[in-house]
Amino acid sequence: MDKFLTIKDVAEALNCHPQTVYRNKELPFILIPGVGKRCRESEIKKYLDKRTINYTQFINFQQFSLTTPPEKSILNLEVSGGSGMPKGKSKTRYNLGYGAIYQRKTKGGKIRWYLDYRDANGERKQELVSNAVHREDAIVALQKKVLAEHDKKYGVERRKEKIGFKAFAEIYLQDYAMVVKKSWRADKSRLETLVKHFKDIELSKIAPSMIQRFIAWRQKEGNSKSTVNRYLALLKKMLNIAIEEGYLEQNPVTKIKFFSEKDNLKERILSDEEEKRLIEKSSDHLKSIMTIALHTGMRLGEILNLQWDQIDFQGQSICVEKTKSGRSRTIPINPLLFKELKELRSVNGQSPYVFPNPDTGKPLTTVKTGFNAACRRAGIEGLRFHDLRHTFGSRLVQKGVDIETVRSLLGHSSITITQRYVHSTDDRKKAAVDLLDGKPEKNQKSGNLLHIRYTAEDQAEEKSTKKPVNPLFSWN
Repeated sequence: MDKFLTIKDVAEALNCHPQTVYRNKELPFILIPGVGKRCRESEIKKYLDKRTINYTQFINFQQFSLTTPPEKSILNLEVSGGSGMPKGKSKTRYNLGYGAIYQRKTKGGKIRWYLDYRDANGERKQELVSNAVHREDAIVALQKKVLAEHDKKYGVERRKEKIGFKAFAEIYLQDYAMVVKKSWRADKSRLETLVKHFKDIELSKIAPSMIQRFIAWRQKEGNSKSTVNRYLALLKKMLNIAIEEGYLEQNPVTKIKFFSEKDNLKERILSDEEEKRLIEKSSDHLKSIMTIALHTGMRLGEILNLQWDQIDFQGQSICVEKTKSGRSRTIPINPLLFKELKELRSVNGQSPYVFPNPDTGKPLTTVKTGFNAACRRAGIEGLRFHDLRHTFGSRLVQKGVDIETVRSLLGHSSITITQRYVHSTDDRKKAAVDLLDGKPEKNQKSGNLLHIRYTAEDQAEEKSTKKPVNPLFSWN
């Protein structure tokens, strides 16, 4: 029986990005109501067998003459060499006669594609193709650039395809955001607001002044600067996709200055006394959720989607899988949390989820209403659930845990983000200055002040006072 393949399956078979599959009009898609686009496995095999890449569909070499002879065209790929362009050192450089493409790896190991060509004035241009995931994507981008420079040099005017903002917003959502972004629902909500402002205006007619009016409108509606920045970032990304698709030549958002968010970093830390009041005023399931947040630093979404098979009771650890960065991390379980999780398992152990919705059996999606009510009953103002994660990180730093360990537990990609949790209080500043006098405060440890070491002397002293050697997770 013929098997139906998902878009992801087809992308793996073709060794390309899912977005590239959506763009390929030659693939034999079948639209199944309520399911989406699918491809028959036999049809994909036929496509692979007869597949030939017709690169000249984007550029008709008979329409204009390039300085490079036809035999050096894209149909004769050469690696590291070829006439018309300077030789590159990379082994992944392809000279195509009228230009070249090449790869570079980022520090994180991600492959980036770059273009190397001559503009209308004969000057060499090298630039990144931001959304190229395959060699074909870079080749198409190069062809479009060369064609545009040719038209500019000889004054050729071509009829451009026109599309309205509303129509392209739907294309962006269906063919890009829903395919490659986990946060596509947030994009969908913001796109609805953008469409209200730009309506169905032609993309090429969107001017910076129109975007400035959108910014003023959102601020008047009460949106913060950071929220406005999210709208602008989405608009910029969407119009960049439009440029790649040939609907637009320049992105007007590049002329708009984004708001600074340096002063918007809210660091609300829950005090011990506030924590006690908040726990007392919370429902049982909310109390458990907050306990996990305060003792693991997990995000709300990570907690609500937590499953029992992610918890190793024997090894006393939690494996967090669906993370914001896409990288899993392991968090140790301290005794207080271990007891809480065992009690939870006795109640919700029959469900695969730690916090199931009793009506649907699926995980809870939000605790906003209950959390806000608990804060109100406890007399706590200005506290967000995410601040419990900040509290976890700050408490570890205050206990002397080194910053790299805190970064690893929180799952931050960069230690720069974690440094937000290092707070210099007046007492700590005074202790630091006193060190210069040679008479530091009694029992003040430089390791604790600098968050870098836990010395043998500290260990001996704590053993003598019967304190735990490891300060991790010991604030309760």
